[in-house]
Amino acid sequence: MSLRPRLVRTKLGELNCHVVDALPEGAKPELVVVLGHGFGAPGTDLVGLTPELMNAAPRLAEAVRFVFPEAPLSLENLGMPHGRAWFALPESVLMGQQRDWEQFCRAVPEGMPAARRALMSTVAALQHPFGRIVLGGFSQGAMIATDVALRLEESPAGLCLLSGALVAQDEWMPKARARSALPVFQGHGRQDAVLPFQEGERLRDMLTQAGMPVEFLPFDGGHTLTTGELEQLAAFLVKRLDGR
Repeated sequence: MSLRPRLVRTKLGELNCHVVDALPEGAKPELVVVLGHGFGAPGTDLVGLTPELMNAAPRLAEAVRFVFPEAPLSLENLGMPHGRAWFALPESVLMGQQRDWEQFCRAVPEGMPAARRALMSTVAALQHPFGRIVLGGFSQGAMIATDVALRLEESPAGLCLLSGALVAQDEWMPKARARSALPVFQGHGRQDAVLPFQEGERLRDMLTQAGMPVEFLPFDGGHTLTTGELEQLAAFLVKRLDGR
């Protein structure tokens, strides 16, 4: 299947966004998928997933608009002129020191509330029903997507967590229980050296204990995305498109 998705760069709410779809000119999407990139990546980092997802599930090309917001913080001061972040990392982590994962899962990252407000402003600017929006992201992008999905006035259609981890546990747990029907797709590499596999499992366990239906895909690999993961993600999005 040969696709020529259109790419438009625009500001939605507080954030610059890359908007991609293959819809007929002027057509409104049936579903909007918002995917946030990880720490240190440019705002364009996940844009290339669009044709892969559309090729894996051609239905997506007919009815879905993809929005890739650019995280609010520049990392130019760290020597990454195009790198962006949703929230800053502690200096100890930037220097390669091991984290205390028990503390990590409970702490609210400094800067997360500001990032949440920014992403919520983007979701509001879509002017699309929450129940027809899927939120997700990779790594730090998955964390902020989870935080927003649990706090929106109404539940989104789905949540896609690619190599994410649990943070803000005490805040998230009660909100997750109140959103127990929210479908979740989660993929995580068994050899992930950035956010270890057990941290992905910890996030999955919290969500499933809250009653959420979680499709969990472990794969052999590191802090990355795989073809199999994208194929399962595409199938998950088709189900959300069909309201299943």
